Amino acid sequence: MSVERETEKKTISIAKKGSSNIGVLAGAVFLMATSAIGPGFLTQTTVFTQQLAASFGFVILVSIILDIGAQANIWRIIAVSEKRAQDIANDVLPGLGYMLAGLILIGGLAFNIGNIGGAGLGINVLFGLSPKTGAVISAVVAIAIFLVREAGKMMDRFTQWLGIVMIGLTLYVVWTAKPPLGEAAVKTFVPENIDLLAIVTLVGGTVGGYITFAGGHRLLDAGIKGKDSLRQVTQSSISAIGVASLMRLLLFLAALGVVAQGLTLDEANPPASVFRLAAGEVGYKFFGIVMWAAAITSVVGSAYTSMSFIRTFHPTLEKYHRLLIVLFIVISTFVFVFVGRPVKTMIFVGALNGLVLPISLGVMLVAAYKRTIVGDYKHPLWMTVFGGVVVAVMAYMGIYTIVHQIPQLFR
Repeated sequence: MSVERETEKKTISIAKKGSSNIGVLAGAVFLMATSAIGPGFLTQTTVFTQQLAASFGFVILVSIILDIGAQANIWRIIAVSEKRAQDIANDVLPGLGYMLAGLILIGGLAFNIGNIGGAGLGINVLFGLSPKTGAVISAVVAIAIFLVREAGKMMDRFTQWLGIVMIGLTLYVVWTAKPPLGEAAVKTFVPENIDLLAIVTLVGGTVGGYITFAGGHRLLDAGIKGKDSLRQVTQSSISAIGVASLMRLLLFLAALGVVAQGLTLDEANPPASVFRLAAGEVGYKFFGIVMWAAAITSVVGSAYTSMSFIRTFHPTLEKYHRLLIVLFIVISTFVFVFVGRPVKTMIFVGALNGLVLPISLGVMLVAAYKRTIVGDYKHPLWMTVFGGVVVAVMAYMGIYTIVHQIPQLFR
């Protein structure tokens, strides 16, 4: 009888652990995806759709392939090494982790200023409060998440529900916009023109900078690591790209439907005009919800991930990492109130984040072949080749963009 009870207890324990893992895996997926889906994401997608029309579908397709190649490699290496990215980089070359952390912090702060501004704009659309007041209110909401005892679970649920809300509302706007689906499908594979700036910006805005590490570090914090978890980790990394890409695709189709009707998007706020032109005042209110949800989840993801890059450098930083997250949000809010969030700056930072990616991914690929980091783990050759191609392509396109195309934005 005691043996049966013991067996029953083990079965229940395994079931609870499996259920818990599913929640954490879904949380990591949505944390990464909603970190990518921020104000810059919304702005970039609508601006490039207006410029490239249906051919923007090809840009999205290429960016998805590059995103998967980058993220699947990075998440697996973090999991098998059981270390955060900055510690892996320091093991590859002493001091490299500090440099990587510095780059992530700069990019994360720049994006978070825009995220806070986007949240303020969402509040403005919904309730008529000033964007600065809305930004402060949103910052308080984000800070509250990290002050609760089980901040990790709260963060997981928060990003999941708001991610679902964003996708649902944008799907409605696609339906009202009635985009030319046939043309979009054809030009996704046979584009009329190819824009390197758009590709670099999309990849940089999806897996560049801190974003691709959001889910990987979240899984590590939740104890999902080691070779036994690689299948789950790989599936989650691809699923996260899928969620972010679904939102990108829906927003592209909504904007395409508006542009195809000959309507002009408002340069001051391109994504807002898409929702308003497609679905009237109801659509505009939907935009307020989507913008706030996209921005506030990105605030959470940016703050959490950026601080995860420095918390291992000293025991004091580890002890007070929640306080550091709060401080990061406070600084971002303070800067927004006095500086603002210009559209061109968001595109520029997205392109710069595309340069961070080849550096961080290159470091991860080197680490994958160091036994002192990954033990007896054998990294799949095809993933190394895939990742190497992403590093080379993003390095070339990133440098080309910075030298030749970015200056044109500010003329």
